Amino acid sequence: MRDVAERAGVSITTVSHVINQTRIVSDETRTRVLDVMSELGYQPNVVARSLRRKETYTIGVIVQDSAYPFYAEVIRGIEDTSFEQGYTITLCNSDGDLGKEHLYTNMLIERQVDGILFFATSSQSNTHIQRFKARRVPLVVVDRPVPEIEIDSVLIDNERGGWLAARHLVELGHRRIGCISGPPDLLVSTQRTSGYQQALNEAGIPVNRNLIANGDFEYESGYQAARHLLSGQTPPTAIFACNDLMAVGAINAALELNQQVPTDVSVVGFDDIRLAALINPPLTTVAQPKYEMGVLATTMLLERISTPDVPSRRQTLETKLLVRRSSGPVSTRLKAPDIRELPNSAQNV
Repeated sequence: MRDVAERAGVSITTVSHVINQTRIVSDETRTRVLDVMSELGYQPNVVARSLRRKETYTIGVIVQDSAYPFYAEVIRGIEDTSFEQGYTITLCNSDGDLGKEHLYTNMLIERQVDGILFFATSSQSNTHIQRFKARRVPLVVVDRPVPEIEIDSVLIDNERGGWLAARHLVELGHRRIGCISGPPDLLVSTQRTSGYQQALNEAGIPVNRNLIANGDFEYESGYQAARHLLSGQTPPTAIFACNDLMAVGAINAALELNQQVPTDVSVVGFDDIRLAALINPPLTTVAQPKYEMGVLATTMLLERISTPDVPSRRQTLETKLLVRRSSGPVSTRLKAPDIRELPNSAQNV
């Protein structure tokens, strides 16, 4: 800064005001200072400036796995919005490990990030959320409901999404509708399964526990669960998988068992990752506004950073059903002998 000041013929204080925009400087002086900075290759020390101003212009993001297609699209919205507002992000993958999540929690606090976007590993992550709150670190929880804690959050209406998927299959004439759920300790999973059960109940179809299998949101679990369901004595004519990766696994399992999709079994997923439209057949799925979720979560966090004492907010985004070729009417030869017409109330929903 001293070299820049001498070459530009101004004080060090003036150079500081030009860099930090802390005082009005004439256009002529500003241009002269900026030109000299360019000539000398001067780069302001961002770390030192951040320590003085107690702002790092950095946002921490903790996710389970940034390579997972759902997270990748949400993170794109986070990064674009952060960049537009002059922030960078520090991305941390917890891999669903509470111990690793704990280490990243401490690391981000030590690095004095301005705020954190948090995708919780499980309900046990509440301890980490409480740690952020105790340190008064601005925080927005994304995609994971935390009903026990007053905290900013951006969520999806998962229950309605599960209902949309199952209702679609009911309207196609299916009555033996299987479900591949996600991890039981994640509320998003139980909400989607609850929506599926609600749609069956509304159509007068008893929920058959033998047609519900557990998965973990990964491809392999969907594949194995579908093989189990489709190999039973009364296999389902349709399967709702609580995310797209498991749905893709279910489609491949059906094909290996010489069952055509959707002629022999219909499959519906949840998320609308990019792969969903590219596989054969293209996957019918419940679409989440993933990019918009990242944008909204980042916007809320920046608002929390600027006004830390406002009441906490919860924003819930809607889902929609995208019908593609993996779902179709139940085949006449697959219908159960006691098949009944849907009640008018269910047909007209």
